[in-house]
Amino acid sequence: MSTQQHYELLHAGHAATPIKGWVHGVPVEDKARQQLQNIAALPFVGPWVAVMPDVHLGIGATVGSVVPTRGAIIPAAVGVDIGCGMAAVRTTLTASDLPDDLAQLRNSIERGVPVGNGPGGDHRRIPDSIETKLAQSALMARLARIRDKHPKIRPDKVDKQAGTLGGGNHFIEICLDESDRVWVMLHSGSRGTGNLIGTYFIELARRQLETRVLGFHVPDRDLAFFLEDEPLFADYVEAVSWAQDYARVNREAMLARVLHEMRHRLPKFQLDKEAVNCHHNYVQREQHFGQSLLVTRKGAVSAREGELGIIPGSMGARSYIVRGKGNADSFHSCSHGAGRVMSRTAARAQITLKQHREATAHVECRKDAGVIDESPAAYKDIDAVMAAQRDLVDIVHTLRQMVCIKG
Repeated sequence: MSTQQHYELLHAGHAATPIKGWVHGVPVEDKARQQLQNIAALPFVGPWVAVMPDVHLGIGATVGSVVPTRGAIIPAAVGVDIGCGMAAVRTTLTASDLPDDLAQLRNSIERGVPVGNGPGGDHRRIPDSIETKLAQSALMARLARIRDKHPKIRPDKVDKQAGTLGGGNHFIEICLDESDRVWVMLHSGSRGTGNLIGTYFIELARRQLETRVLGFHVPDRDLAFFLEDEPLFADYVEAVSWAQDYARVNREAMLARVLHEMRHRLPKFQLDKEAVNCHHNYVQREQHFGQSLLVTRKGAVSAREGELGIIPGSMGARSYIVRGKGNADSFHSCSHGAGRVMSRTAARAQITLKQHREATAHVECRKDAGVIDESPAAYKDIDAVMAAQRDLVDIVHTLRQMVCIKG
């Protein structure tokens, strides 16, 4: 592990615990700094908050932050895209195995994996392979037990959305690495069911906050929490754990369907041993500095020593397969991507279609106004983000997109 540290102390105002930020050379908006101070002011947060270089304003907690808590959990810090994360696998294919025109491959994958939000991104029913995997994983039985206690958590979306991509910043990519080897990489989470779980428990926490008698100030109702000795704490942990496991299975199912489509369009190939499937919106219990902590990574990836992770760029920027250095100050974490530098509204107002097409000219992807808010200019410079966290991870592979499928 590197002993040289590159974080900055982002202390300000009433922050009760330190805020350590790996943000050298990258912009941090004032609203995100204020949000970090609000989080650090809570007495059960600490020993400090770790801030990744892709940091930007979120709902409740700042995206690109690692929030350790003692005896409490903040549902809005985990968010509603529970278990969102990345999966990637290297194939034995090389650049020369790809056709000159990649449009047919892109169209084939889009048919095999429904994309987008709403009915267009749903299956009519769960494909047999996914249904089998869900049954074997006991996920449906676990969801039924959660629903018995919380009937508002409906299971019907699982039937339509297992093995689907979703919208927003979720994507599927075919990439080449520095040796021109072909990779498949995708980004998605627990879809509608995870969103329902997150929204439901966030609202329960807000209602409970209104009735609490506290000896401290909660500066934002989105920082409402459950205490460990309360029944809703256990119920939330059970539900969020389900969503995280479902998100991982969902990525595995999508990856299998992408590879199925590739086998119909490309020469025969095998899969390499290098494969990664990692969350970047989740919470789990971990041991740090002799303490048992609930560590919420809101847009951050686990980067224990030797652990592989994925840090994607944007639609037109390179991505990275990384190996963790096990940096204790970051709670063994790294960034989950480049991080937004513009809100979606600002991106749609400021980025022209011409600029978007120029920025993605080398990628087979959507060039229409519907993805302007995902255009490269809406994101931080991935090279600056990687430089800021050089004591958190080593770069193993550098990937450049050939095909990018957006929801």
